[in-house]
Amino acid sequence: MQYDVTVIGSGPGGYVAAIRCAQLGMKTAIIEKYPVLGGTCLNVGCIPSKALLDSSEHYYNAVHNFKTHGIEIKEIKANLSQMIERKRDVVSKTCEGLAYLMKKNKINVYHGVGSFVNKNTIKITAQNNSSTEITSKNVIIATGSKPSTLPSVPIDKQRIITSTEALELKEIPKHMIVIGGGVIGMELGSVYARLGTKITVIEYMDSIIPTMDKSLGKELQKVLSRLGFEFNFNHKVTGATVKANEVTVTAEDSHGNKKEFRADYCLVSTGRKPYTEGLGLENAGVKLDERGRVEVDHHLQTNVPGIYAIGDVVRGPMLAHKAEEEGILVAEQLAGQKPHINYLLIPGVVYTWPEVASVGYTEEQLKEKGHAYKSGSFPFKALGRARASMDLDGFVKVLADKHTDEILGVHIIGPRAADVIAEAVIAMEFRAAAEDIARSSHAHPTFTEAFKEACLAATENRAIHI
Repeated sequence: MQYDVTVIGSGPGGYVAAIRCAQLGMKTAIIEKYPVLGGTCLNVGCIPSKALLDSSEHYYNAVHNFKTHGIEIKEIKANLSQMIERKRDVVSKTCEGLAYLMKKNKINVYHGVGSFVNKNTIKITAQNNSSTEITSKNVIIATGSKPSTLPSVPIDKQRIITSTEALELKEIPKHMIVIGGGVIGMELGSVYARLGTKITVIEYMDSIIPTMDKSLGKELQKVLSRLGFEFNFNHKVTGATVKANEVTVTAEDSHGNKKEFRADYCLVSTGRKPYTEGLGLENAGVKLDERGRVEVDHHLQTNVPGIYAIGDVVRGPMLAHKAEEEGILVAEQLAGQKPHINYLLIPGVVYTWPEVASVGYTEEQLKEKGHAYKSGSFPFKALGRARASMDLDGFVKVLADKHTDEILGVHIIGPRAADVIAEAVIAMEFRAAAEDIARSSHAHPTFTEAFKEACLAATENRAIHI
């Protein structure tokens, strides 16, 4: 078969790229190594983790908050197997929807491992080892990433686990060690902490979610500590062993003192790494960078004309929505259009509760750049909507240019931060000033009023409700 575009990988970047190519009139194929489409995000990442986060949050509220709302339940029990079964159903229906979209857009789907024979020929090897070859004028590599591991911590997938296994546990752990204080560790740690698990975090850096604005990590740490998290910062993990049903993790603090931590499970959440194995990139002459990512230019084209790469397999934040934007960019470029992506305005989100969301420059980055700025913040506890829902933790912080008032960064920890951040992204795409938001009517009562109030605070300290 001859195609205009072939996409290798069916995660958010890959399937969005394929759909946009098909919409633009290109004959399109997509290759997925697993029997089900959707990649990490739909199958063992974004979607299933959010399903479990929601289930555990409902349980936590039933135990701790329903009585205050006037809802009395005599017996409350966490049924982990049912939570996981519901998660599977959410995943299944989402993936079924994706298969429908492929059919609707007349995209040919191949199941098997796609590898380059040469720059225009791809071999597809099915699970039964049968193979077929297709040719394609253009190829988009969208093979995503897989969990990073530590050489000193062997993953047995039983007691020492990654995020993939954490989504399928058979029991609620009594005590879980989480290696890594990033997004994945905090989200999955939250799932089990709400169900009664003691969580011990071991982090190499001096804070959790270290890539975000420092104020967000500090506030999230306070909230999670109340949930039962214990934090050990500036600790380097040196090993892990399993004996019977107990995991022992060894670590050294910044002074060289050796420590041991024991629990019944250990979640290794030290980030993710690009997945390029088995692609046969050498057959096409595609280069990797020093970190194992596919090298691309600002058009997302590799060193080989006609071969592109997007998402987790290239530079930049490993986020599903970043991959989607890149998939659309490549498709529209191939159609002769002139799309663009402002990578500064791709938001980051942590789906704990309260949620954490951030876009633009952090305060630390502005200080490092020597950029003159002003700051305004507003606490959710001063917001009527937040009081009504009992979501009093967190704040919105707005950073704006000291002279022009243009919004440079927005950092939120609070209820529905993942949704509220979209307003900040739109404002910043249009290069809005803090006063532009401050003078825009916001419905009352809503969580988005906190963003308006923070912009008022950044504009001559004019916040109304504090």
